Order: sequence, then structure tokens, then C-alpha cells
Amino acid sequence: MEKAILKIENIQRYYGNKGVVTKAIDDISFEVKVGEFVGIMGASGSGKTTLLNCISTIDTVTAGHIIIDGDDITTLRGSKLSDFRREKLGFIFQQFNLLDTLTAYENIALALSILKVPVRKIETKIAKTAKLLNIEDVLHKYPYEMSGGQQQRVAAARAIITKPALILADEPTGALDSKSACMLLTQLSQLNEIEQATILMVTHDPVSASYCKRILFIKDGRIFQEMLRENETRKAFY
Repeated sequence: MEKAILKIENIQRYYGNKGVVTKAIDDISFEVKVGEFVGIMGASGSGKTTLLNCISTIDTVTAGHIIIDGDDITTLRGSKLSDFRREKLGFIFQQFNLLDTLTAYENIALALSILKVPVRKIETKIAKTAKLLNIEDVLHKYPYEMSGGQQQRVAAARAIITKPALILADEPTGALDSKSACMLLTQLSQLNEIEQATILMVTHDPVSASYCKRILFIKDGRIFQEMLRENETRKAFY
């Protein structure tokens, strides 16, 4: 049986103070197994972004536990939390968040340099990842010299290069045109298939969600439905 890389146990997230309390997450539990590509969908204000923020350690839960690769992140603080985030999580945001003064190669290499990976290994890893994401021709360009789609694929390369336990994608196609979005999602699917990368993606877009193998629907801070793709083609699932 596949190992659960992510376990969400009865988490709650409340905002506000006496009298006015908003339940952004209301007792959610689920698991994500190694090698899954899971989508989270819901209307604006449903709690999906808060959920992702809690899993990504940007926000903290009011109650419950989040266990990633055996570590309960709700108990981590300070440098231990920073180390965990750097070593175990990969992030792909709607905005590309590349450093303007660095080339694509340098942006990707930075993630490995922080982990003190030797230069020769960095070169090999970037070459392999660049080929996988079809960005070999932009490695020595600066962000302003690239299209949005190229920038997002460089950002994806930076997220996966460290082989994180879990890749978190927050509306990764939100700033892309449909052709670039399709290319990025196809390559994320290939990463999932070929590299067994575990991906959790928040999206409001049914087309993006159709690339996932399982979708959790959130409403009013709770999971109210789950869809499995199983053996369906992407188009049939859509």
C-alpha cells in the first residue's frame, strides 16, 4: 500500500475575536499518497486557499494536525520550520516570483545552492529538469526576456529540483494564456507520471483540474465531494 505523504487530521482555522468568528476551515481530514496529483476546488471564500496556506506553513491551524512525510508541522517553530519548508516543500505560485537579477539557470540553482549541493551536481540536475520542462533554450535568459509560460516553467523547475516530498501549486495557470497553461499542466502531469512527484494543486479552473487524478471540492470550509479520475482520459474526466 502506498505511503501517505500528507495527512490532514481534523484541522480547523478560525479568524476573528469575541463575537465575530469566521470558520475558514471547519474540521477537514484527508490524505495524499506518494505520487498522487490532487486538485482542490471551491468557490471564492470556500477555504481552499486557507487550506493550502496552512499546509505550506504560511498560516497556522487553530486545531488539528498536518503531517508531511512523517513530521507534524503544527509542532514546528523557528529554524526547524524554515528547514522543513526548504527541504520538504516545493512551491509554484500564480505569480512566478523569480528573481529579476538572476538568469533562469541561476534562479533554479539557488534552491540547490541553499542546500549546499556541489556545483557539478547542480549542473547535472538542472540539465535534466530543464529537458523535462522544455526550458533548455531559456536557461541563460533573464525573466524579462521570457514569456509568462516560460517563467512559470522555470518557477516549476525551481520547485521540483530539490525533489521535495510535496509540491504545492496555487492557481499555477492563473497568469497564463490557455496555450501556456496547457503546456505547463501537461508537464506537471509528466512530472507526476515519470518522476512520481506528489502534487497538491488549488485551482478554480475545470480544465486545470482535469489534469489531476483526484479532486477534492471544498464548500464553507469543509470537503463536500470527491472525484476520482481512475482510468478515464483527461477529456472524459473534464
